[in-house]
Amino acid sequence: MGPAPAVRRNAAVAVLLASLGASSCASVGGAAVSGLAESLSAAILDAADPGIVQDGVPAYLLLMDAAVRSAPDNERGLAAAAQLYALYGIAFTTDPVRSAILTGKAREYGQRALCAADEAACGVDGLEYDGFVRAVDGLDEDSSAALYSYCIGSLAYIRAHSENWEALAKLPKIEHALAVLLRMPETANTGSVHTYLGVLNTLRPESLGGRPEEGRRHFERAIDLTGGRDLSAKVEFARNYARLVYDRELHDRLLNEVLAAPAQADGLTLLNTLAQADARQLLASADEYF
Repeated sequence: MGPAPAVRRNAAVAVLLASLGASSCASVGGAAVSGLAESLSAAILDAADPGIVQDGVPAYLLLMDAAVRSAPDNERGLAAAAQLYALYGIAFTTDPVRSAILTGKAREYGQRALCAADEAACGVDGLEYDGFVRAVDGLDEDSSAALYSYCIGSLAYIRAHSENWEALAKLPKIEHALAVLLRMPETANTGSVHTYLGVLNTLRPESLGGRPEEGRRHFERAIDLTGGRDLSAKVEFARNYARLVYDRELHDRLLNEVLAAPAQADGLTLLNTLAQADARQLLASADEYF
């Protein structure tokens, strides 16, 4: 059974789903809300039917809004809201206008989470690159969860506004922030951070300023860190690196490994179900591409 057409998007879907389990749903604003948030997050990630998730997540978004309203400076509540809005705005929304609105809210919540974590980071998004680098480099490891949600919200926003050069110009900042996350020992789900960096380094061929071999190293590290259980890392390795460098053998090997692997895994079932759907599509179009 494949996922509903609305949820078959691309690289952003799988990685954003992985981010949901990182640290987004800890204390949201009271023990009752926290427990419910953790249970809902687990249910989303363990779901084998993306259609059920697509239908159910909007109610969860309202819950996050209510939690933020009751605790507007709660870093973890803001981080949870940022990541869930990013997920829904990219993975489960086909209307570009709606996607732009939802990811705009994801970016806002991510910015607020970072500001709540460290007052010195308030307004960091509006800084020029050098100032941004100084501010992010100055964050301590206790800010890792907030910085992660800031990156998630920002990347979702950029993807939904891919026709906007001003939005695309923020990518170097987010790439630096992701690199900083890898230096923070408290960063959760570093496999997803490596996958993001793999994608960002393979957006362009080397002749146009891309860094495909660095991207390959990030993809390989993501696979190692998850023991190969996170099938999305292999799909993105094939989609972004193997296709960029026209390595058909690597491309087909990775995708066939994804299809041969079990989709069910704690915290990864939905992610892997979507990854296998993408793998089938990529293999079906391989003759035309290569």
